[in-house]
Amino acid sequence: MDGNTAPAGHRLRKGRVSEAGRIYLVTMVCHDRRPLFSHFDHGRQAVHSLQATHSLCDTLCFVVMPDHVHWMLQLHDGVMLSRCVQKAKSLTTRAIRDRHPDPGGVWQSGFHDRALRRDEDVRGVARYVIGNPLRAGLVEHIGDYPLWDAVWL
Repeated sequence: MDGNTAPAGHRLRKGRVSEAGRIYLVTMVCHDRRPLFSHFDHGRQAVHSLQATHSLCDTLCFVVMPDHVHWMLQLHDGVMLSRCVQKAKSLTTRAIRDRHPDPGGVWQSGFHDRALRRDEDVRGVARYVIGNPLRAGLVEHIGDYPLWDAVWL
């Protein structure tokens, strides 16, 4: 990359709007797509970090994959989506580094988000999200995968 080229992450922020009450599907990727969360303890740290954002958003569902996280959330009033994601990422990074000094980079910069339409089938999207370990061939039954949750259960 030359000095005149902006990192690709800037395109992810273009047009991003945070709307209270809106449901977002967020994807956060590990640095260099390393399968950091294949280590169960690291995956649990990511889960705890998502749960610790309850003052900023309601977590509707999530799945922690080996090298990324899918997270469906609903923003609270006055909260920016980037703040919510930044908190989850920083808590995960801090917890992993406290337990495993110098694990290398934890997260790729930026994140991908998609605001769900008001008429979209939220539970259908949630089923798709938590079905990721099945489609990736990590397990044959979702109950065998330990790093997911949904509010409808």
